[in-house]
Amino acid sequence: MIESSDFRVARIPLSNGAGHMPALGFGTLIPDAAATISATRDALEAGFRHFDCAERYRNEREVGEALQAGLAAGGIAREDIFVTTKLWNSNHRPERVEPAFEASLDRLGLKYLDLYLIHTPFAFQPGDEQDPRDQNGNVLYDRGVTLLDTWRAMESLVDHGRCRAIGLSDITLNGLVPIYESAKIKPAVVQVEAHPYLPETELLEFCKEKGIVLLAFAPLGHGIRPGPLEDPVISAIAARVGKTPAQVLLAWAVQRGTALLTTPKTAARARENLNISALPEDAFDEINRIQTRQRFNEVVKTGSPGFIPQGS
Repeated sequence: MIESSDFRVARIPLSNGAGHMPALGFGTLIPDAAATISATRDALEAGFRHFDCAERYRNEREVGEALQAGLAAGGIAREDIFVTTKLWNSNHRPERVEPAFEASLDRLGLKYLDLYLIHTPFAFQPGDEQDPRDQNGNVLYDRGVTLLDTWRAMESLVDHGRCRAIGLSDITLNGLVPIYESAKIKPAVVQVEAHPYLPETELLEFCKEKGIVLLAFAPLGHGIRPGPLEDPVISAIAARVGKTPAQVLLAWAVQRGTALLTTPKTAARARENLNISALPEDAFDEINRIQTRQRFNEVVKTGSPGFIPQGS
């Protein structure tokens, strides 16, 4: 499924003839506006060509500014980069989908998107408040819309030609199957937390069988310690193959057939995250045998993403 043995430039074909996604992606969940601009430009300069954004991150404008400047400075064409953004939970009502999409496109300064994802399968109360809560601090959900209703509106974006592919994020296999079975335009990508402590093996097998790209976020375990970065198996392999633990984890992710997202904040870290290559088969198998199981982001249970401050 991965095209190229050189992981740095590996690309994965998308279903529906929607082009190719670079396996190595840059995630833009960065709270600070100035840091968003500098990190995005550094990532582009280092060689990243896949950029993952979201309405909820509140920095699409800064990402767009950095991409436009970087493309112009580096002589890179828009067609050479792959840009994703996501529909937030408060815009699940079908009539809100297209306006939300157009607003994201405008903030990014782009004429089309390569991929648009439903950020989570949970619908929040519709409106401008991204984190609607009652007086007790409980999320206000929207029971008047189904995920399939939202998906139908997503399909119409592809039909209109301004979005090349659509998919889902933060969804379980049980949530994905009914959408896949009912969809006119099948999900091209599913973005979920995945790393050796949360390999999502069953979901990955389903995605491979159906031609869906599994896009792993937090492939380094969100950098939380203790976590995969400090796992003794990963550390030993890193020492053996002359790579950093991060490079080993990223190589494992690509080698098993997933795309991935990292968020290097410096130019040096961006270059490190791109400088990965295939692991020896015995090392790959050792990682697959790790028994620790841990999810770092509970968003799949509530729709409220960890690592984004509430009310921000």
